[in-house]
Amino acid sequence: MSSKESFAAAAKSYDGAAVLAREVGRRMAARLDCVRLAPRRIADVGCATGDGVRELMRRHPDALPLAVDYARPMLAAVRERAGWWERLRSRAPRCVNADVRALPFAESSLDLVWSNLMLHWLPDPRPAFAELHRVLAEGGLLHFSLLGPDTLKELRECAARLGLPWSGKAFIDMHDIGDMLMAAGFGDPVMEMEMLTLTYRSPRAFLADQRHLGVREGLLGQQTWRDWRRLFAAWPRMEGLLPARFEIIYGHAWKLTPRKPPDGRAVMHFQRSQARLKAHSGVS
Repeated sequence: MSSKESFAAAAKSYDGAAVLAREVGRRMAARLDCVRLAPRRIADVGCATGDGVRELMRRHPDALPLAVDYARPMLAAVRERAGWWERLRSRAPRCVNADVRALPFAESSLDLVWSNLMLHWLPDPRPAFAELHRVLAEGGLLHFSLLGPDTLKELRECAARLGLPWSGKAFIDMHDIGDMLMAAGFGDPVMEMEMLTLTYRSPRAFLADQRHLGVREGLLGQQTWRDWRRLFAAWPRMEGLLPARFEIIYGHAWKLTPRKPPDGRAVMHFQRSQARLKAHSGVS
């Protein structure tokens, strides 16, 4: 089963396992509190079951809301979550089945694009950044999160100590993401990073979560069951629980007329923080 098929098949189980996505979405929303923007058209790209687009609708009730995903079952879940009153008033999100690298929107047609924990699944995010820059209007904002290279570092270190291969997803460094945004034409991107930790009572609970999210193979790659057993046996516990640390990269960037200082250099701002999330312990 391809990663697209796995994600589509996870639509019914996604909400029960999406602890990290909901927490990251909450933190993304808090970062919008200091942004002054009155968008006419807003889009949640890679919307899954629609938490992001509903947050945008709450903040901007007069804007046209678009829920974009390449997995049709996820869009069906967005429609199911819309109440009859929203549908009656034509206030439900407009669902769009599309790939972020080829969006069916006119140039400069969106004012705010939100994307939560999706862009890192692309083999190369640069075409997506170029396409998002195309569809954003001048003065429009791209606000996103993705996983960074220290995600599940403890498992990768266990594999290295045991001499086991690691075929899990390799994620891109925050500074390289910033460079990609600038190359796509975005002005002065602001990047932040923090570590969030989920804890699990057992390896089975951890694997079940990734399966319910539709990302198990995409995140962890493939191992033999014998190697998985060795790897999980070596996974160090923290207060009796298995810690799974995720590096979260936040970014926002504006579509602006390019501005550079006299010497031609571009300016980029970076911030670094640490956090621990005790929101999920799984099941034995």
